[in-house]
Amino acid sequence: MKRKLLLLNVVLLALLAYAGWQVRRSYVAAKAREAAELNRRAKSAAPPPFTPAPTAPPVSPGGYAAIAQQMLFDKSRNPNVIVEVPVPPPPPPKPMPPLPLYHGQLNIGDGPTVILSENANAAHQALRLGEQIGQFTLVDVNSEEITFEWDGNTIKRKLDTLIDRSEQAQAIAAAQTARTELPPPPVPVAKTPTGPGGEMGGGFRACDVNDSLPAGTVQNGFRKVLTPSPFGSSCRWEPVTR
Repeated sequence: MKRKLLLLNVVLLALLAYAGWQVRRSYVAAKAREAAELNRRAKSAAPPPFTPAPTAPPVSPGGYAAIAQQMLFDKSRNPNVIVEVPVPPPPPPKPMPPLPLYHGQLNIGDGPTVILSENANAAHQALRLGEQIGQFTLVDVNSEEITFEWDGNTIKRKLDTLIDRSEQAQAIAAAQTARTELPPPPVPVAKTPTGPGGEMGGGFRACDVNDSLPAGTVQNGFRKVLTPSPFGSSCRWEPVTR
């Protein structure tokens, strides 16, 4: 048994020595290749043929035109001046003519009929809804408002604003003129105590209009009597003897 173990140890020791020798041999060979590579001289390659660079053209201001035209941060760099044509203003709106004058309306059950005239001097016209007077078309009417159509627009007005008041104004002006031209009132005649007037028949005497004597005055045998009536006081002189 011991003899076998001893033989095994000798074999293992021989294997170990062989492995060490192989390692040593590989190491020496690697060092030799490394030294050969480091000491080997490299052959220099032939230089490429020399080609001179192209000569740059002379600098000119026109060469920078593209840069100036493509400058996005300054519009003044663009040599093309943009002329802004002003937009013409819209035409003024068409002036609306005067509205017709309103003179009244009637409705007998078949819809309203409106009496209108184009102006104060024009003839009166009886219009139904949808009919035209001048440039206006009657659209609707009621007791307070009237509606016209003109140039595609709807015109609504109060009836009071379309009434012709020129005749009323002329009448008022004529009345004021007549009032200013009235003659001054007559100067009142001063009354005086005149006494009995002319004979009235039956022994009575008339009263003078300008007589200032009070009722009950007795003069020349006559007494002044004032009798009230629906038309004013009645005056006479009657004999005292009665």
